[in-house]
Amino acid sequence: MARRAYLLTALLISLLVIVTPIGTEAQMRFTYHMIQHIACLMLVGPLLVLATPLELRNKLNQNRVFNKLTNPWISFILYFLMMVGVHLSPIHLYIMDNYWAHYLIELPMYLTIPYFFYFNLLDSQLLNRRVSTGSACLILWLMMVPETLTGFFIYISKPSAYQEMYEINDQRFGGTIMWSGGMIIDALWILMAVYHWYKSEELKSEQ
Repeated sequence: MARRAYLLTALLISLLVIVTPIGTEAQMRFTYHMIQHIACLMLVGPLLVLATPLELRNKLNQNRVFNKLTNPWISFILYFLMMVGVHLSPIHLYIMDNYWAHYLIELPMYLTIPYFFYFNLLDSQLLNRRVSTGSACLILWLMMVPETLTGFFIYISKPSAYQEMYEINDQRFGGTIMWSGGMIIDALWILMAVYHWYKSEELKSEQ
């Protein structure tokens, strides 16, 4: 029942930020772009992980390529490069100038790479995990650093970090959404990981 709720929530959030006016405005205004960005990266990806049935999870773990992509440090690097590369390089200008790149490259990347990153970190299995519950907490906390710094850098950049593509207030508000909104959402997933850690230690003590 919970997995179904996670899946429906992920689908609703995706539709809300992609096919509504938010999705249209995301190509023109940085604030809406960051709302879409935060929703896909930090909400939809983790929710899809939580929605993955145990049987499917086991099948995915048997796939060699998937195992490589969900390696905690490989997926961390991919997530980091996506976060920094898309927003602190000329890549962002190209994506915003080309609708096809946004819809066919950026959005699919925003949905798949977070799934790889969170796949082992939010594993509801408490024992015999690929990544220990304690390590999951640490990795999730470490990812807050580039997310926060990227958003903060966008906020303080003056003049515009994107060659005057956006009004400065729009850029600053988008940067604020990234670093403050991202921190709040990250904190929720860290709390879930801490809960898994607590329950795993409780199970170990009972054995």
